[in-house]
Amino acid sequence: MNPSDATFFLLLLVAMLPLTGLLLAATPFLMPKSEAFAVTVPAAEAHNPFILDCKRRYALIVGAATAGLTIAGVAAALSGDEGLVVGVMVVGVLLLCLGGYGLMLHFRSRVRVYKRDQGWRPCGARSSAAVAEDPARLPHAISLKWNLLYLPVMAVTFALCAALYPAMPDQIPMQMSFDGEISSWMPKGLGVFAFPLLFEAFVGGAIALAHVSIVRSKRWCEPGAPATSALAYGLFARAESVALVAAGLLVAASVGIAFPLAAAQMTSLDVIAAFVTAEALLVVVVSILISVVYGQSGSRLFARMGAADEMPADNDRFWKFGVFYCNPDDPSVFLPERFGIGWTINFARPGAWAFIAVFVVATAGFVWAMLALV
Repeated sequence: MNPSDATFFLLLLVAMLPLTGLLLAATPFLMPKSEAFAVTVPAAEAHNPFILDCKRRYALIVGAATAGLTIAGVAAALSGDEGLVVGVMVVGVLLLCLGGYGLMLHFRSRVRVYKRDQGWRPCGARSSAAVAEDPARLPHAISLKWNLLYLPVMAVTFALCAALYPAMPDQIPMQMSFDGEISSWMPKGLGVFAFPLLFEAFVGGAIALAHVSIVRSKRWCEPGAPATSALAYGLFARAESVALVAAGLLVAASVGIAFPLAAAQMTSLDVIAAFVTAEALLVVVVSILISVVYGQSGSRLFARMGAADEMPADNDRFWKFGVFYCNPDDPSVFLPERFGIGWTINFARPGAWAFIAVFVVATAGFVWAMLALV
């Protein structure tokens, strides 16, 4: 990889910092109007000066940290020191995520005190359900059957590996430094087929698990406007599930095609690395766009449709540290995040721990298999 190409690739990596920071800074403004820093508040108070001030301060602090870390990342990339770039990236993302969470807890504490002082309480015990002439016609996440598309992708990968196998050298390059030196090899053999297929299987499995959390999640519903909130949530779930499956198929297919081409020396590892990094950035950008357009659980669509201003049932006590939902009386295993875009689990349900165990075992098995191949 020549110096200019290496710098371009390093700058692509650094781009993850401002994208991560942008989404974190915008998060308080993307949540439903009845939630502020994982605290239930009356929807009519969404523009309360105190709450708006907390959101703006959060965004300003996270934005300033993001700008500083991005400048450090760009400087590291221009220096050509790949180790320094990786270090800035890892430390930067950790600082943004952990620092953002700590900052959220700080403002959560302030909002809880303010809520208590204002005497904000739910109007009374109330349950609601989305009602439509035909519930099946409400928008919803796409079917889990779409994940079967990984099977033809894997079949094409296998066929491509078989077709190019005779042209592959006895030692397959697996890792290359930015100065063009190959640092890791894999002997030609069954690993040529196993490596890309295992990668695609793992990506497909991980995406399928995430897809399950969307399909099986409890629908977000505002008690004062169940029909409009159900519609908004359905549109959000559909957009997120389409983007999720499309991103997984794109990454799996790209690696499945690129690996045998690189093994047969029809392209180089640096080209593949740059291409995959660009794909990852595209996936992040699309995720941010969906978040900004829809808001968490479709709350931005819901705001444009109109919402009731009363305070829904207060379930703050079930959200530990703002993000961990623990309610043994709730049969739901999956539900929308309280602070952030996406879904989380009900840690008080055995099914949630089974879900975590499956993911951990699958990830450990994948890592072990990959290390054994290389």
